[in-house]
Amino acid sequence: MPILLLAIILGIVEGVTEFLPVSSTGHLILATELLGFDAERWAAFNVIIQLGAILAIVVLYWRTFWAVLTGMFKREPMSWRFVRNILIAFLPSAILGFLLINRIEALLGNALVVAVALIVGGVAIILIERFNRDGDIVGVAEMPLGRVVGIGLVQCLAMIPGVSRSGATIMGGLMLGIERRTAAEFSFFLAIPTMVGATTLELFKHHQALAAGAHGVGLGAVAVGFVVSFLVAIVVVKGFVHYISRHGFAPFGWYRILVGSAALVWLLAR
Repeated sequence: MPILLLAIILGIVEGVTEFLPVSSTGHLILATELLGFDAERWAAFNVIIQLGAILAIVVLYWRTFWAVLTGMFKREPMSWRFVRNILIAFLPSAILGFLLINRIEALLGNALVVAVALIVGGVAIILIERFNRDGDIVGVAEMPLGRVVGIGLVQCLAMIPGVSRSGATIMGGLMLGIERRTAAEFSFFLAIPTMVGATTLELFKHHQALAAGAHGVGLGAVAVGFVVSFLVAIVVVKGFVHYISRHGFAPFGWYRILVGSAALVWLLAR
């Protein structure tokens, strides 16, 4: 399969799954395995194109970000609390990711870990949806500091491929009493510093290999995957917020169990 075609396919997978609680990294790893490519060769590509999906959040919520920015200049407490909550929730994963970067990268090529994490995460989502009461904290700026720290710590679980960064932060928010739409949007906003940091680190470590097109995965493929993931994510995020307001997250849990089980059977049988 041509490299650019695979980049388009992976860009679509990234755009669809980045903000759903199903693990975009896990799906990218399984996709490369299923298509017969070495997941380790595409590890840096898979991380970097996530920034395309993150850009979709900036575009979709530009009014929110603009209001926060202008509010900070006007010294409005709500705007400063919004930024504070995002940055504090980001810190645990930033620190732990920096300390464990080599171990995390070693897991990025392990499809078996992904399959198991998808199943376990799916069960967790179903249980949380079944027994958790609706939260009463609405608005990112209204989230108490202790609960923000809790969500930041839960996000660290997403360093295991297949867990899902969005899934961990959204479910963590629900368990801590955050209203579901606010939990989802906080996950979107928290993705910005998290993925910018991860992408910067990957570019720093692998820029020479990407520039040289090592293993056929060069900057051209990255650019294609970036644009595709951006365009697809814009469509998916709009539908996702509307969907969870009516149906909740349990369907994503069942999907994870189905995909994880199928992947596990395939990986063990091949």
